[in-house]
Amino acid sequence: MRFAEPVNFLLILVVLVLGLFVFWALARKKKLLKIFGDLPLIMKNAPYISFARQRSKALMILLAMTFVALALARLQFGTHLEILKREGIDIVVVLDVSNSMLARDMKPDRLTKARQEIMGIIDRLRGDRIGLVAFAGEAFAQCPLTLDYSAARFLLGAMDQTSVSVQGTSLSAAIETAAKMFDQQQRMHKVVLLLTDGEDHEKGVVGAAESARKQGIKIYAVGIGNPAGEPIPVLDRNDNQIGFKKDENGEVIVTSLDEATLQKIALATGGKYYHATAGEMELDRIFDEIASMEKKELEGTLVTRYDDRFQWPLLLALLFMIGEFFMPERKKPLGGIAGE
Repeated sequence: MRFAEPVNFLLILVVLVLGLFVFWALARKKKLLKIFGDLPLIMKNAPYISFARQRSKALMILLAMTFVALALARLQFGTHLEILKREGIDIVVVLDVSNSMLARDMKPDRLTKARQEIMGIIDRLRGDRIGLVAFAGEAFAQCPLTLDYSAARFLLGAMDQTSVSVQGTSLSAAIETAAKMFDQQQRMHKVVLLLTDGEDHEKGVVGAAESARKQGIKIYAVGIGNPAGEPIPVLDRNDNQIGFKKDENGEVIVTSLDEATLQKIALATGGKYYHATAGEMELDRIFDEIASMEKKELEGTLVTRYDDRFQWPLLLALLFMIGEFFMPERKKPLGGIAGE
């Protein structure tokens, strides 16, 4: 036996307080009558009054309220097996963790902004599986496709510029790694969300995107940063800025958002490109696109369900309410002195 909503037991405390007040009021009423004289004599002159019936009616109402609270707590016992089916799509989020993502043209920096966007994506998921890929000069799967959104959030928090040992930006490696995470026998219901500044240090990214399209993958690219460019900060062990990255000639390296490349990637797969904004309006547009996609019925899971038995306390509550309704507050005089 268990209760699915035990928090509703707090309502019983309310009933208890109300019960104390009601019985105090009845005792107070009886005490006030004694002020006018001998109580048995008063009751003889008012034979229809019955404090016992008033207490009984109050008790029945309080019991009805108690059983309503038990019904709201959802009494359950007994179990049955049920196949839980769901519909959704598979989404692999690909995050650029290269040093260029430390640029601060988006507050507090590109990488943190991208993680915030991904967190917003996870918060909106309902029945869709999500996977995570981190990439820089190479790519690796940070989180396989899963319905465990809490685990995805935890692993997302561990993704930073140290997650990939080889620096640089290989968009083709990122797309190929993401493609391998999907069911290779499926040709639909696959989405890649690519969050990057788009600076690709290798060739072949368009070819990787076209290969993804042949596998039924749509890529939605989100550009993080400013096309005008921004220097890359150098940080100490405490993440304090101590300067800017420079090239071999001592010139400050400026990293710019490459929107053209990201647009080509999205176009090659039938997806779309969006520029990241402070208000994250692009997430609404992306999810409107995803919501319009046909969803597949994913493999059912056998789960144990508890049987609800809240009807029983609810029935008892109803019986007490009916009993209270039909119980008269006054009684017929039986002769003599009316008692308690």
